[in-house]
Amino acid sequence: MITLDTVIQQLHIWDGQILLFIQEHLRMEALNPIVIAITNLGNTGIVWIVLSIVLLFPKKTRRAGLLSLLALLGSLCVTNFLLKNYVARVRPYEVVAGLQCLIAAQPDWSFPSGHASASFASAVVIYKSCPRGIGVPALVLAFAISLSRLYVGVHYPTDVLGGAVVGVLAAWGAVRIVKRREIKGNREG
Repeated sequence: MITLDTVIQQLHIWDGQILLFIQEHLRMEALNPIVIAITNLGNTGIVWIVLSIVLLFPKKTRRAGLLSLLALLGSLCVTNFLLKNYVARVRPYEVVAGLQCLIAAQPDWSFPSGHASASFASAVVIYKSCPRGIGVPALVLAFAISLSRLYVGVHYPTDVLGGAVVGVLAAWGAVRIVKRREIKGNREG
């Protein structure tokens, strides 16, 4: 009989195997500095915070900037304050034999990826609220930052997937909250 523990153990094995595959077959010396630069764009969500603030200035993108900041706040709370501490998953470079990390050791837990969470929280809002010339590059950057976390060896694939799900849900939640406030304001006004 297959138990939940058996499924989780198998997922851990596959997670580690995927990271070792990336290390052995996809990492290249010439590509390493580029991917490290991409991963650093996601540190503390700075690229998304700056982009959200920039979007606040033009009137036509102000709503997107506000929604993005709200989604970022939601993803931060769920990912960094709740799930990381509850799940307390050890970073892969600490337990996957032979895995080499390309950046400094990370100070927090592994699941879910905060980089993926913030990236998708902001990028999904921007994609839905801005012209495609802004929205599509935002989504591409979100995918690049998220995948870079696997390449540099600091997250498991399921960490990145979990972070992306939290980010998408945070974006959805931000849009719902603002829509409700707008509807309520229209009724009162």
